[in-house]
Amino acid sequence: MTVHERPQPVDASVVPRFAGAATFMRLPSVASAEGLDVALVGVPFDGGTTNRAGARQGPREVRNQSTLIRRTHHATGVSPYDRIAVADIGDAPTNPFSIEGSLDLIEEFFKDIKMADAKPIAVGGDHLITLPILRALARDRPVGLVHFDAHSDTNDRYFGNNRYTHGTPFRRAIEEKLLDPRRMIQIGIRGSTYDRDEHRWAREQGGAIRYIEDVARQGPEATMDEAIAIAGAGPLYVSFDVDSIDPSMAPGTGTPEIGGLTTREAQFMLRRLQGLEIIGADVVEVAPPYDLGGMTALVGATMMFELLCLIAGRIGDPPANQV
Repeated sequence: MTVHERPQPVDASVVPRFAGAATFMRLPSVASAEGLDVALVGVPFDGGTTNRAGARQGPREVRNQSTLIRRTHHATGVSPYDRIAVADIGDAPTNPFSIEGSLDLIEEFFKDIKMADAKPIAVGGDHLITLPILRALARDRPVGLVHFDAHSDTNDRYFGNNRYTHGTPFRRAIEEKLLDPRRMIQIGIRGSTYDRDEHRWAREQGGAIRYIEDVARQGPEATMDEAIAIAGAGPLYVSFDVDSIDPSMAPGTGTPEIGGLTTREAQFMLRRLQGLEIIGADVVEVAPPYDLGGMTALVGATMMFELLCLIAGRIGDPPANQV
């Protein structure tokens, strides 16, 4: 596939951003991941939410706000559409009346993406969507994880014996040997907990938990140096929960926690992952009903673009500027 055959975004200087169909990054909407290097996909599911629902509407609004994203990354010089074939392949199917039914549907959808040799970047949806995505991508070998979040999401059960919620996906993923916990780091964790030992299980498995206080003390650059050392070589998944961002900058999320990362810090930290073997990524927990002026959805779209540029920057020539 030549550069001219790769899907290209609609030019906002020709067609206004408020016109035309809403797709991720204004890219063509295609029926499958066949022929793509990266598949952009929505997962409109929030059946695992324990408090404020609404993330099921996240993919639609992130598509709307992604009309503000232009072609080229200002800091790295990466123009992903010139390097790789990427398009919007629509939404994974879900069943709003069945959590486990939805997990199966999402897994099968992402299996097709993997079979097409494309790397998915997903927009949720609550954080439970990461579990079926990992089931599709990492069933044959465990992968590493760089996880930005206010919450560890390694709890066991909620409301009795409910094992599948947005607070449990990484515990299930470790138990199912989808993740190698020795290659897992969780960044930005903060907020009150159910008990003082809430994070003990994750640490006992070998996972690294870095609280927001750790990030503040050692700084974003040193934090990411550590993350790169922990993730190491080999397949890596990146999961970005928008509640890792302070709610003053990202209010539209189901479980906000004050004292989070700034958007600038988050962008810088993601860029430090350039060159790693990212097999897939997601941006989750954008909940438009609680948003103000689309600002959280814009955060989601921007982090999605950062992730896209990371993957594109690893394919072909290196970025013009390493940031």
